[in-house]
Amino acid sequence: MGLGLRKVGKAVMGICAGLLLTACAEDFGLDQHGRKVTADSLDGQWLVINYWAEWCAPCRTEIPELNALEEQLKTQSARVIGVNFDALQGDELKRAADSFDIRFTVLAQDPAARFELPRNDVLPVTYIVDADGKLRERLVGEQTSAGLLAHLERLRGE
Repeated sequence: MGLGLRKVGKAVMGICAGLLLTACAEDFGLDQHGRKVTADSLDGQWLVINYWAEWCAPCRTEIPELNALEEQLKTQSARVIGVNFDALQGDELKRAADSFDIRFTVLAQDPAARFELPRNDVLPVTYIVDADGKLRERLVGEQTSAGLLAHLERLRGE
């Protein structure tokens, strides 16, 4: 009986340790719809992080390409993430994302510090972050879904 209780105790301690480690991963804040973006939903995936703004003409033509890329990446452990350059929040962020017909997650909180992304004053800019959270590439200017997919495939092969 003592041995059985020890096994149960170890199992409970293991579960608690796992829960504590999971809780340590900081969430990404809210998306354009006010929904929580959990660390579990993005950690361990390649991320294509795109900064955009309403006043940026190339951003308007790039968004459909990013929508297409997000669709292509659904089965590839990779995601497209948007960040509004002007740090819009709440209803303003939702309105702007809707006006661009953005179909991928737009973070209300800038993840630049989390991924050590360099400051950029030119738009659009896109960063590719690997599954370990390491910045792998910075792309300035308008991107296409085919071009971004090629960058991802090349980086994954390195």
